[in-house]
Amino acid sequence: MTNTELILEAKKARERAYAPYSHHSVGAALLTKSGKIYHGCNIENAAYTPTNCAERTAFFRAVYEGEREFSKIAVVGAPKGMEADLLTAPCGVCRQVMMEFCDPDSFEIVMAKNPDEYQIYILDELMPLGFG
Repeated sequence: MTNTELILEAKKARERAYAPYSHHSVGAALLTKSGKIYHGCNIENAAYTPTNCAERTAFFRAVYEGEREFSKIAVVGAPKGMEADLLTAPCGVCRQVMMEFCDPDSFEIVMAKNPDEYQIYILDELMPLGFG
């Protein structure tokens, strides 16, 4: 799967975000090593702490389905109803979840504004010395 295709999947996932407090909708598309895609969106809560990020939603769905090997994830975020003009990076908690299931030396994180504007990082770049 190309980065462009994965970014478009993340944009689709973003449409399902529940973000009545931050008004910042995030979508993620997680690619398994077998080629399957798991989608996630952010799901907010009035108490804030129970809020779940798009990346973790995608990982938890995949793990529930029995997946344990992942290649990369695309993340797209912006205020609801707007196109992304900045890159949205995974939070520290999401990065640690990635450390649990991914090879930090090869797992790719694709942060995108759109299919033509994105940056790719390896997990170890974003989470040096993470627990694994």
